[in-house]
Amino acid sequence: MPSTISASKSNPYTQWFKAFSAMTLAGGLFVGIMIALWFMQTPQGAPVAYSLQSLFAMNTVQAWWYITRAAGLMSYFLLWLSMVWGMVIPTKFFQGVVEGTFAYDFHEFLSLLGLGFVLLHVIVLMLDQYLPFSIAEITIPFIDSYRPLWVGLGIIGFYLFLLVTVTFYMRRTIGLKAFRAFHVLSIVGYLGATLHGLFAGTDSALPVAKFLYAGTFLIVSFLTVYWLVFGALAKREQASAEAARVMAQRRAHRPRQSHR
Repeated sequence: MPSTISASKSNPYTQWFKAFSAMTLAGGLFVGIMIALWFMQTPQGAPVAYSLQSLFAMNTVQAWWYITRAAGLMSYFLLWLSMVWGMVIPTKFFQGVVEGTFAYDFHEFLSLLGLGFVLLHVIVLMLDQYLPFSIAEITIPFIDSYRPLWVGLGIIGFYLFLLVTVTFYMRRTIGLKAFRAFHVLSIVGYLGATLHGLFAGTDSALPVAKFLYAGTFLIVSFLTVYWLVFGALAKREQASAEAARVMAQRRAHRPRQSHR
């Protein structure tokens, strides 16, 4: 997700407070849900779990099955869109159409929304009675019994997207160079999510899923090649400009030396 730092002149303390509040809220919510799920799996929490299942008809396998599939596909699409949006921002494709601040805010919003759907996908997998996952199996790669390689790649992809999102709020501290280096990891995370969806997802055989995976991959491949070519040309232009500057300085000093 290569992108530049916003030119906003907002107070850095405000940015830190915003980032800390968002991460604290998300982390607290996730920990709270994990504790609640663990409690409902204990004998003491069994009556609560039964009451919730009866109230919301959550004891049907089909309901959880559709929710986790929809959440997984939606999270994949949103994280891909966030990555592609971040790759397009520096190209100025949207200049004059989308205001700069909105472009960065939308990029941030897509990342957070995509991670939210990942959490929904994970939580529903734990609640699914047909093929339930434990907390360890959804947090530690390659230890589950259901296609461990592909599920593990999906977990690693989620961690990489999470790392990229966190460094977005730390960009003023870590600097532009490190910020861009971390954002390149989003491509690795995307590849892990794609392999996870293709080989661990049950919808990968559907035509719409094949179109989704193939279409997103082609767009990411095109933008990656574009960035590599763009970066090589930019470095060449920078080297030419530097050589021209050095030659201009040498020419400027020659008359003085001959005069002396």
